[in-house]
Amino acid sequence: MHKKEKKCIEKKKQKTGQEKTPSIKTTIPGSKFQLYQQWDLLPELALEAHDLLRGEHGGEIPGVKLTEEVGKFATIHTVTILDERGSRIMQKPEGTYVTIFSQELAVNHRGVQQELVQVVRQELQKFVQLPTLQDTVLVVGFGNWKSTPDSLGPQLINQLMATRHLHGNVPEEILKGVRPVVTIAPGVLGMTGIESADIVRGIAERIKPSLILAIDALAAGSASRIGTTIQISDTGVTPGVGVGNQRAAINQETMGIPVISIGVPTIVKARIIAHNVLEEFWNQLQTRRHLSPLLQDLPQPALHNMMQNALQSCQTDLEVTPKEIDDLVRNCSVILANAITQTLHPNMNADFAASFF
Repeated sequence: MHKKEKKCIEKKKQKTGQEKTPSIKTTIPGSKFQLYQQWDLLPELALEAHDLLRGEHGGEIPGVKLTEEVGKFATIHTVTILDERGSRIMQKPEGTYVTIFSQELAVNHRGVQQELVQVVRQELQKFVQLPTLQDTVLVVGFGNWKSTPDSLGPQLINQLMATRHLHGNVPEEILKGVRPVVTIAPGVLGMTGIESADIVRGIAERIKPSLILAIDALAAGSASRIGTTIQISDTGVTPGVGVGNQRAAINQETMGIPVISIGVPTIVKARIIAHNVLEEFWNQLQTRRHLSPLLQDLPQPALHNMMQNALQSCQTDLEVTPKEIDDLVRNCSVILANAITQTLHPNMNADFAASFF
């Protein structure tokens, strides 16, 4: 071949891009949402589910609306599932899911906590729409008080004020602004032998509340969410859904009255953390240009199998929580208890409140 012809071929290759480094897949093989399904888990935070699915859809999710509000102490995201199509994609009931994120939730500082109480109260008030102060509210703290990561509900109940029994026994001028409230921490099936849903339904049928507030610990998809995030929704709660131990749902359909759920992530599945680490490692590899030929030569099915095998090495039931989880749960229970109290008793007599707290 003549030198002139060789130069022409080289120029043609450059123009057609044949000499360029081949493009590499930009995400870790396998959908994270598919892995959740494979492991019989569901993202309990609607915001996390939305972020995962939006990445897979390459844009906004049909039938789902997301808004963001950035404040001084917290960032508030509202995910609204508008219709059946959005519900099917998100695998969550139609409704509103508010996520309050603040690193300050983990700080044990009275002044900061008071600010966060007001943030949570303002969001919770949007869900608690009761015509009069005579409407009874049942507050249920789900979880196991013997297990710190699962003790959010019982700890919160210990800090709430039950007032239903006071009406008719205490002068009304003292109870001015005080709503009838019933509190219960039903424990878990392994301790009581009774489904939590059956306990709540039995109490509701007896006392006839107008609303149920359900508080429970959640499983997160990222360790950064533990003790820093609060989710409020009007779709009820399904205990155990985030850890593959789904129990009977507590919602308006099963209880016959509105159910508002409040949750705080306290654990992450070890497999989810492992997947996040592999995903970050994969992304870092792609930024190293000298490794591009190696990645290109590695067959995608083989790479996928390697990563699947690595994830399988994590124990299925292994759950991870930080060593300071007792402080995180305590801080969140204090903030939530105060926000709930101010929401349910907006005009409480100051002397009465002082005598209780």
